[in-house]
Amino acid sequence: MSADPTIAEIRKRAIASSLITPTTLAHAIATLGFVQADPIRSPARAQDLILRHRVAKYRAGDLERRFARLGIEEDFLYAYGFMPREVSRLLHPRPDPKGLPHEPTGLAAEVLAFVHERGVVHPQDLLEQFGKERAVNGWGGFSKATTRALHTLQFYGLLRVARRREGVRIYEAAHPHDEAIEPAERLRRLLLLVIGILAPVPQRGLRPTLALLARGAPGLKGMPAAVQRLLCCGELESAVIDGETYLWPAHAEGEARHSVGRKLRFLAPFDPIVWDRRRFEHLWGWEYRFEAYTPKKKRRFGYYAMPLLFADKVIGWANLSMAKGRLDVDMGFVRAKPKGQDFTRALDAEMARIEAFLARDAEG
Repeated sequence: MSADPTIAEIRKRAIASSLITPTTLAHAIATLGFVQADPIRSPARAQDLILRHRVAKYRAGDLERRFARLGIEEDFLYAYGFMPREVSRLLHPRPDPKGLPHEPTGLAAEVLAFVHERGVVHPQDLLEQFGKERAVNGWGGFSKATTRALHTLQFYGLLRVARRREGVRIYEAAHPHDEAIEPAERLRRLLLLVIGILAPVPQRGLRPTLALLARGAPGLKGMPAAVQRLLCCGELESAVIDGETYLWPAHAEGEARHSVGRKLRFLAPFDPIVWDRRRFEHLWGWEYRFEAYTPKKKRRFGYYAMPLLFADKVIGWANLSMAKGRLDVDMGFVRAKPKGQDFTRALDAEMARIEAFLARDAEG
């Protein structure tokens, strides 16, 4: 990239650095470093929709089916998702709100002892043992107290997800890491990882992401100052485009390793390419919103509108659904629908890819 990049060059870098050449599932997760999870299936879960663009011959549900063999973890980075174990290790130990090592008490302590005794536990096993008492969850609603206990124990690294069954997490006891990593080194690696996943990232847009990362890595202080140190020492690079300062890891070579081509892609709302809504609006000139939790009458795009990436431009959105075994696609465009055979062929190809992607999931 030139010393003074244009917005078009930043846009291409954003796509090329994220859309790695399709590879194996294990290699894709190792390369990405993190894949965000979401339980909504419309038409598939976010983790599957993200991986299908980056894993050769990927089918919906492959991550869940291969989870135990992959040797990966579920944990909270700047969002909840799947990651290599070495990334999860950077998030621990997590101190409690007082800065002390977490010591479970009450129901959480009983649940932890139960898991140690049983080995591998499905949440339903806990209901049979401890009952169905409810507790307020992180969204202000209610969930079962035992489920909250499991989530808390996992957050503090006392339990881990062993595998999933039909989307439900199955837990086992976690083993402590052999050697602690110095906090400064943990912070350095986490910042380079997160900025690399979302690169190039607007510096102003990075602030709320760092606030979320502080939740995933509590106790690691001084994140903005650490970003400045990475810039000063050359591990991060930056450029100003239209008044926005963009950051990316100095080693990133996305443009050189992969060409975006003239493909059409249905992107998950949580795909790294569209995750930063501030960047999205700056790069593609329109405001996209995730509306699954927006009242139906107030939705502009739809329940699970997926951004439409055509070549290096996000030109609209699509809502996908399966009805009687057939894929139905309802598309909207920021401007006029593209004309010509290029777009028609690209749409037909993407439709065929996503039908094949969903086929395995439909088979069960």
